[in-house]
Amino acid sequence: MRPPTRRSARPARLRRAASVLLLAGVVTLAACSKKEAAAPAPRPVVAVAVHADGSAMQSASLPGEVQARYSTPLSFRIAGKILERRVRLGDVVKSGQIVAKLDQADAQKNAASADAQLAAALHSLVYAKQQLDRDQAQAKENLIAPAQLEQTTNAYASALAQRDQAAQQAALAKDQLQYTTLAADHAGVITAEQADTGQNVSAGQAVYNLAWSGDVDAVCDVPESALASLSVGQTANVTLAALPGRKFTARVRELSPAADPQSRTYRAKLTLDNPGPDVRLGMTADIELAAPTSTAASTGVFTVPATALFHDGTQPAVWIVRATDNAAGTGTLELRRVSVTRYNERTIVIAGGLKEGERVVLQGVHTVTAGEKVHVIPPLHPEDFAS
Repeated sequence: MRPPTRRSARPARLRRAASVLLLAGVVTLAACSKKEAAAPAPRPVVAVAVHADGSAMQSASLPGEVQARYSTPLSFRIAGKILERRVRLGDVVKSGQIVAKLDQADAQKNAASADAQLAAALHSLVYAKQQLDRDQAQAKENLIAPAQLEQTTNAYASALAQRDQAAQQAALAKDQLQYTTLAADHAGVITAEQADTGQNVSAGQAVYNLAWSGDVDAVCDVPESALASLSVGQTANVTLAALPGRKFTARVRELSPAADPQSRTYRAKLTLDNPGPDVRLGMTADIELAAPTSTAASTGVFTVPATALFHDGTQPAVWIVRATDNAAGTGTLELRRVSVTRYNERTIVIAGGLKEGERVVLQGVHTVTAGEKVHVIPPLHPEDFAS
């Protein structure tokens, strides 16, 4: 039998090589299909559930002080020497009551001098009027030149102007004499004395401080952490250390728009409802500023760390972890626009866009994408992210 030739052996080797390559391709495709079928593991993100502000401030309170709603200094409108003081610290005064007097000697002399100047001006006006009447009668008979009538008319107009000027000076001197008496503009109580009898005071220098009777305020300084739970018109409860067992209601009348440069607190003024005569100025007060929890939840005000803030175009937004039906702690990311009402140093206050209990991503907001599957993990130090 003849051995196979070299030409007949080559096709056999080619068929074996093709079979090996086909088998390798099938194995490779099977491996690729297995990799594509395997779902990626959810990405871990740091997120916490948010809750409406207000619950942390239910029992918190701030110290304050009882003050009059209106308080003004009493001062003379002219300079002079105090000759008499009729009220003292703590005295109750009525509207229009005289509280102090200046030495009137100089003011009386000025008033007398102004009256004398007014009398002289009136006499000059009467003479100028008589001269004008005579010249007008003679001018009708052509007994005087027209130039003389013009001079007489001019003299009368000058005398009339001098009379008006002297009258104004006399009225001003009379007012200056009245200004030597200091009267209370409103009913109230004297809370301070800044000048004494015999002292020379300048115009506008305070002699007394008058606290008006009527509305009474409880004044306190609000820190930044409690500012979100306070607004104008909000009600609060006030207790006084001098009146134990009694509680007063108050309403926020005024809230400072800027912080004090030294204390970094905001001055709040609350008007007491029906304070009563036993509420005295200067009493220490304990003011509960927080609104009820139900009110805070209904308004949807949330405080979250500033690291959670992202942007959807030009609008502020946060990443929300939407719950799925899979294992607990997993979810899908959603970018949601929110309304930020205040930017603090480390936190932001959101008044719209969030719901109670929703989970918000706190860290790595610039590394995630919408629709991404994530696994929620709590922060390493939860106290750093407390609202």
